[in-house]
Amino acid sequence: MQTNRDAWVYNFSAEVVSKNVTRMIEFYNSQVDDFRALVDGAGIRDAGSALQDFIDTDPTKISWSSSLIPKVARGHKIRFNPLQLRVGAYRPFTRHEVYFDPDLNHRQGQMSSVFPTSRHENRGFVLVAPGESVGLYVLATDLLPDLHVLATNQFFARWTYEPADPQESQGAFDLSGEEAVAVDGFRRLDNITDQALAAYRRWYGPLVTTDDVFAFVYGLLHSPDYRTRFAADLKRTLPHIPRIEATDFTAFRDAGQALLDLHINYEAVDAYPLTVTGDHPTGPGSADLYGWFAVEKLRWSGTAKTRDRTTIVYNNHITIAGIPEAAHEYMLGSRSALEWILDRYQVRTDKPSGIRNDPNDYSREVNNPRYILDLIAKVTTVSVRTVEIVNALPPLRITEDQA
Repeated sequence: MQTNRDAWVYNFSAEVVSKNVTRMIEFYNSQVDDFRALVDGAGIRDAGSALQDFIDTDPTKISWSSSLIPKVARGHKIRFNPLQLRVGAYRPFTRHEVYFDPDLNHRQGQMSSVFPTSRHENRGFVLVAPGESVGLYVLATDLLPDLHVLATNQFFARWTYEPADPQESQGAFDLSGEEAVAVDGFRRLDNITDQALAAYRRWYGPLVTTDDVFAFVYGLLHSPDYRTRFAADLKRTLPHIPRIEATDFTAFRDAGQALLDLHINYEAVDAYPLTVTGDHPTGPGSADLYGWFAVEKLRWSGTAKTRDRTTIVYNNHITIAGIPEAAHEYMLGSRSALEWILDRYQVRTDKPSGIRNDPNDYSREVNNPRYILDLIAKVTTVSVRTVEIVNALPPLRITEDQA
């Protein structure tokens, strides 16, 4: 999904997103009314040419895009729909509230068929698109993905949904089995084709399932041997999945499933045993736990020249030490997973719009003043465990027999 107005439709706070979107919609609709009055009153025939000179481009009122401007000329009104508030994957291990709406998202791609409503579960992985300089990186999520979770990326979903015949709808979730199932008004289709499944069963055994295929692909895409051998090809094209020695299939599948579970459920993993000082509030104001654990800008200890990546300065009274070197080996594009946390979990104000995005708001929304502190420890666990799983993958042994 590409919004072209991230500051307005993304935020750590659902309340802030709602207020910003409502304010922008109200201004947009006023532009529609004023332009229609101008066109009718002046008898303008070419509304399109007059529109460019008419619209108010004040960035504190609205963020225009080439997909939104023409709707003014057509007299198209927009209504706020609270059901369009979703939770999205904005950047690695960074959940954002997002307003998912075709009028206010510049390009939704196929996301409306992947996550048709907030009630429809899905999972998949974002994969860095060919042509990006960062190389092949992949990350699984069960959230609505942004176009730039990892550089510029493409999303490969486990399932696709299409409107079902009303008589087929079961009105409840049924996520079992490999056949198309009706889920709350939509038919859920398996994105592993019958042809692919037949080939995998022929190569690796009759008990292989579509879930096995999906996990295998995710595991293989993490293989250092695969990334090295096909580095030149991966700069130009999407990955091709080769047939490997049958005896190695289980190892890649199991590793892929472990990585899927780890990356999708990162908030549920055990916290890494880091050394935290200052996390026991004392003194004036210590009763305000949200204030005590609030962040302004996370940073590594030390200076730019003598950076200590074993320690994070959390705020002016909390530090986190004991981060293992292995945690920094888990790279997602140009940054490690922990560096993504340091980059995203800071208070930001968008200069054009003046909109503030405060990660501490999310701590309040999940009723956990320690959320960001705990997240650092959990992403450390995810990083260390990912490196262990990847390092244990077998060598890539490709078989030339593709029959």
